[in-house]
Amino acid sequence: MSTALPRRALIVDDSRAMRALLRRGLEMVGYDVIDADNGRDALSRLAQTRVPELVLVDWMMPEMDGLELIETLREDPVYDEMKVVMVSSESSPHRIAQALQAGANDYIMKPFSSAALAERLEGLGLVQHAAR
Repeated sequence: MSTALPRRALIVDDSRAMRALLRRGLEMVGYDVIDADNGRDALSRLAQTRVPELVLVDWMMPEMDGLELIETLREDPVYDEMKVVMVSSESSPHRIAQALQAGANDYIMKPFSSAALAERLEGLGLVQHAAR
C-alpha cells in the first residue's frame, strides 16, 4: 500500500463554471483539486494546505488578478518548485510574455479541451502519457 500523497492542484478563477471544467480535467489525470475565486483567496488557501504541485491561474479576477498572484507566489521561495500556468482568454503576445516574465511556467488560452490541458501538463512533466 502506497503512502505517497496524491498530487495536488489549485485552480484560481472567478468563474465557477471554469473552475468546474478545470477540476474535471485535473481529476481525470489524477490530481486532488482545491480552488479559489481570486488571488487573495488563493493565498489564504495556500497558507492552510501543503504546497500543490500545480496552480492554474486566470488573469482577470477581482481583488487580486492572476498576474499579481503569480508575482506574489514567485517572491516566496516556498513556492519555487510549484508549476504555475496562466489560463486566460488574453491572447496578445505582449500579455503572454508578461505572464511568463512574471513567473508563469506556461500559458493556456481559453477555450481549450481537457486533452489540450493534459498535453500541456505532460510538457511540464506533471503527467505522463497524456491522451491525444
